[in-house]
Amino acid sequence: MITGRFFAAGADRRIAITIFVLLAAAIIVPLLNLAVSPASAFYIPSYIVALTGKYLCYALLALSLDLVWGYCGILSLGHGAFFALGGYAMGMYLMRQIGSRGVYGNPILPDFMVFLNYKELPWFWYGFNHFWFAALMVLAVPGLLAFVFGWFAFRSRVTGVYLSIITQAMTYALLLAFFRNDMGFGGNNGLTDFKDILGFNVQADATRSALFAVSAAMLALAVFVTWAIVGSKYGKLLMAVRDAESRTRFLGWRAENVKLFAFTVSAVMAGIAGALYVPQVGIINPGEFEPSNSIEVVIWAAVGGRGTIVGPIIGALLVNAGKSWFTGVLPELWLFALGGLFVAVTLLLPKGIIGMWDSWRGNARALRAASLAEEAGTDGDPAPAKIVRSAATKPGDWSSSSHEPQPAE
Repeated sequence: MITGRFFAAGADRRIAITIFVLLAAAIIVPLLNLAVSPASAFYIPSYIVALTGKYLCYALLALSLDLVWGYCGILSLGHGAFFALGGYAMGMYLMRQIGSRGVYGNPILPDFMVFLNYKELPWFWYGFNHFWFAALMVLAVPGLLAFVFGWFAFRSRVTGVYLSIITQAMTYALLLAFFRNDMGFGGNNGLTDFKDILGFNVQADATRSALFAVSAAMLALAVFVTWAIVGSKYGKLLMAVRDAESRTRFLGWRAENVKLFAFTVSAVMAGIAGALYVPQVGIINPGEFEPSNSIEVVIWAAVGGRGTIVGPIIGALLVNAGKSWFTGVLPELWLFALGGLFVAVTLLLPKGIIGMWDSWRGNARALRAASLAEEAGTDGDPAPAKIVRSAATKPGDWSSSSHEPQPAE
């Protein structure tokens, strides 16, 4: 079983540590926020909990991109759209929970619909008063869009920069559509003024801590699922398509089906990230569809190191923490700093932070091995083993022996 392989030794130690840290944070951070006195040095303020919870949602979004870009070679510039669609699905549920507590006191219609003279609730809002229905839509809407989009794109064998361009075009088209007031999603203002989630006050410290815990747990689950996919036979197919798609097709595999599955799963993960993001920030509007947001996700993955699972998580956390600090000090220079960071990483750290760390560790081990070999060589070098074909092994196998094989009698 996958879990048995994970705990037995099949998992990379880095993956196991990441999952452990996330699950520990899901328990410890809420406790330090709710059970510790504000006067204590160990107390974590509520705004830090909410801010970090938002970063975890971004990390989940970056991980979803890593599945298709890092392991399948699909540079999607439209993952912000899947994130926003998941956020809108959750936002619609939260709007239905307001009821008569809105400004206009209408128990059925959200305030923006009353303001725009809607007479009845649009059909696509039906069912969103139930959490289970909203959760289903969080998975289904981004997944269905990715499936339909990928079906046509991959079967048309659109690849490379052309695929990146049409994913960005899809995002921009959704941006323009959701800006329209007659679409029924709040237009430019979007959805906001949320009150409750599952009956709990969305502004309460306990609710924010619970949302943080769920975000951390979902990110840990996503890390495990991504590791399981990448480590499976299907993961080998993903990397084969990434490295040599034409050769993979020549061997009889349907590369478009491989890419379609990865693209759909990745979109579902992005939708979950958006659904967790909205109740923590308290708003969702068409600005989340901005193409620049999708480009930022690419930068997060590149900074951390694509194709590493853990790298995009680290990149998302570091870049967004830097963004929070930078926009508070020099907000007008943030975009220049972000662009400069991407150029620097592309030129100096093409494999990202994780790649730099792995390279450093590899060089350190090589130097240590060379040093040990040099020390051992002072006592007399042993005669090197001769690699010969052994008569006792199968044809094509090689064995190490100090003697040539003797002919059979």
